[in-house]
Amino acid sequence: MSTVDETATAIRAGKLAIVPTDTVYGLAARADSEDAARALYRLKGRKAILPTALVFASVDVVRDRIGELPASVSLLLPGPFTLVVPNPKRRYPWLTGARPEAIGVRVPNAEGVVRELLDAVGAIVATSANLPGEPSPTSLDEVPAGLREGVAATLDGGRLPGRASTVIDLTGAEPFVLREGAVTAAEALRRLTGS
Repeated sequence: MSTVDETATAIRAGKLAIVPTDTVYGLAARADSEDAARALYRLKGRKAILPTALVFASVDVVRDRIGELPASVSLLLPGPFTLVVPNPKRRYPWLTGARPEAIGVRVPNAEGVVRELLDAVGAIVATSANLPGEPSPTSLDEVPAGLREGVAATLDGGRLPGRASTVIDLTGAEPFVLREGAVTAAEALRRLTGS
């Protein structure tokens, strides 16, 4: 196992890490490194055409690194959501897949080692630490051996809740739930509309 400092050092150096989030374990890399993101895709067996979310320490860091955000973001973040938001400057094109004008962002409502790691690095690119089509891991024991062997650091956050984030597209006139996860679609839309 790695410490928070060792994990942050590995990520800053462009290496991969297994990290806990507020939902499941993730395979993570440095957010601003295309090479690190491509290494993440290769290890997971994920097609680069699929978009991958950025995980930020705070909404302020999202604003700093992405730019202007829809006002509705503050109704959901921090929390167990991945929000697809406008990316007018087309930042992080290696993470946007076929939609460079949009990007996925997360701000976990997390404490302990997750909070310490995000505070140390500011942002990471992360996808669940599973093989395509397999269940998302809730403990390090559930992370496939091939992924654990391919990373420079492994951060233990104990057993996690196990439901992936709820994914909501905020780029259109109305919010659209792309994937129901830790929060139901109805509850997510209620939070957004206040009804």
